[in-house]
Amino acid sequence: MTFSAISALSPLDGRYAAKLNTLRPLTSELGYMHRRVQVEVAWFISLSDAGFDEFKPLSPGARTYLLGLVKNFSEADGEAIKAIEKTTNHDVKAVEYWIKSKFEARPELEKAGEFVHFACTSEDINNTSHALQLRASRDVVVLPALDKIVLKLRDMAHAYAEVPMLSRTHGQTASPTTVGKEMANVLVRLQAACDRIASVKILAKMNGAVGNYNAHLSAWPDFDWEAFSRKVIETPEPLGLGLNFQPYSIQIEPHDYMAELFDAVARTNTILIDLSRDVWGYVSLGYFKQKLKDGEVGSSTMPHKVNPIDFENAEGNLGLASALLRHLSEKLPVSRWQRDLTDSTVLRNMGVALGYAVLAYSSLMVGLNKLEINHAAIAEDLDASWEVLAEPIQTVMRRFGLPQPYEQLKKFTRGAAMTRELMQGFIAGLDIPVAEKERLLAMTPASYTGMAAALAKRV
Repeated sequence: MTFSAISALSPLDGRYAAKLNTLRPLTSELGYMHRRVQVEVAWFISLSDAGFDEFKPLSPGARTYLLGLVKNFSEADGEAIKAIEKTTNHDVKAVEYWIKSKFEARPELEKAGEFVHFACTSEDINNTSHALQLRASRDVVVLPALDKIVLKLRDMAHAYAEVPMLSRTHGQTASPTTVGKEMANVLVRLQAACDRIASVKILAKMNGAVGNYNAHLSAWPDFDWEAFSRKVIETPEPLGLGLNFQPYSIQIEPHDYMAELFDAVARTNTILIDLSRDVWGYVSLGYFKQKLKDGEVGSSTMPHKVNPIDFENAEGNLGLASALLRHLSEKLPVSRWQRDLTDSTVLRNMGVALGYAVLAYSSLMVGLNKLEINHAAIAEDLDASWEVLAEPIQTVMRRFGLPQPYEQLKKFTRGAAMTRELMQGFIAGLDIPVAEKERLLAMTPASYTGMAAALAKRV
C-alpha cells in the first residue's frame, strides 16, 4: 500500500490533513529536525564568538551560509538526515553529521567542524528544539485559532445583547437572559484561558549530560559556561533562540512548563466543550438555525435533517486533545533518576495533541459561522413560560412585607400551566403600591432580563 491521505493511520494526516497545514511544519518529524539544525547552528556560531583561541570568530560569509542552512531547510534536507540515521541509529547524531557534511569544500567551516555539537548532550538539542516547536505552535497556530473564536463570540455578544432568551437551569425554565449575555459568559472565560496559555514561559537548558556543565568545564575550566548557555538560549533569533533559561535540570529539562502549557490548553478545551454542548442544545431547541449549503446531506435516509455536526466534531476532538494533553502533563515531569527515555516517544505526540485541539477550533468556528438566530422560536418559548415571573413577583412582595410570598407563588405556579392572564390576575390582587403593581403588570418574560444586555455589550 502506498501512503496517501486515505491510507494514513491518523485522521490528522488523512481525512483532516488539509485543516492542519499550519501546524504540520512545526510539530512534524521534519519540523523537529529543522529546530535541531537551528539549535546546533546557534550554538556553533555562539562558540565562535566566545573568545576561544581554538575557535576564532566566523567570517560574515560563513555565518550567512550557516543561517541559510536553517532558513532554507527543506524536506530533502530532512530526508538526507533520515538517511544518515539509518547508519547511526541516533537521530541527533544524524543531524550533527548532516551539518558537518555541509562544511565540505568550505575550509573555514571544515577546520571548525568538531565544534558542532561541542560539549552537548542530545537533550541539550532536543529540549531546546521542543521549546521552539511549542512556542511557534502556541503563538502561530493555537492562539490565533482561539482568537478567531474570541472575536466571533464578541460579535455575537454585542449583536444579540438585547435578544431575550429563556434560561434553563437543571433543564427547566428559569429567569430569562439574553443570547448575547450567554455568549459573553463564554467569551470572558475564554479570554482568561487564552491569557493563561500565552503567559506560560517557554524554558530551555543547555548544560550537558546531567545538568552540571561537566564536559564544558573539562575543556575550558575557567570559562563561565552558565552565562554562555543563558546567552545562547535568551538571545533573540536568529543568532540565539529567544527562549527562557532553565538553570537547574537533570539530563532533561524538567518539563514542568510543558505541563503548565498543556494543562492550560486542556482547561481551554473544557470551556469550549461547554460551549459546543450548549450551542448544540440551542440548535435542538430551534433558537438557532443553520445556514444551508447546496449539495450537503444531513442524513442518508432523512432528507429534512440539518445536523449540528460541527459542534459534535468539535466536542469529540476537544475530548481527544485534552486526553492526550493531560497524559503529557502528567507523564513528562516524571523521569527516573537523571534520565530515562520514556519522555522521548511521548513528546513526539505533542503535535497530535495540539492537532486535535486545532481541528476542534476549526470545526467550532465553522459551526458558529453557520448559525442564524431564530427570533420567532425564542420569542415563542418565552411567551409560553410566564411562570418565570414568579421570581420577581415574590421578590417585590418580600419588599413590601406581604405574608409568605414565596409560599404563595409556589402554591400558585408549581406544576401549573401559567398564562399572561393568570399571572396578571395574581398581580392585580396584591396589596402593594399602585406604581409597583403597574410595573409588575407591564413585565413580560421577554422584558425580565436584568442587566443581561448591559453586561453583554460591555465585554
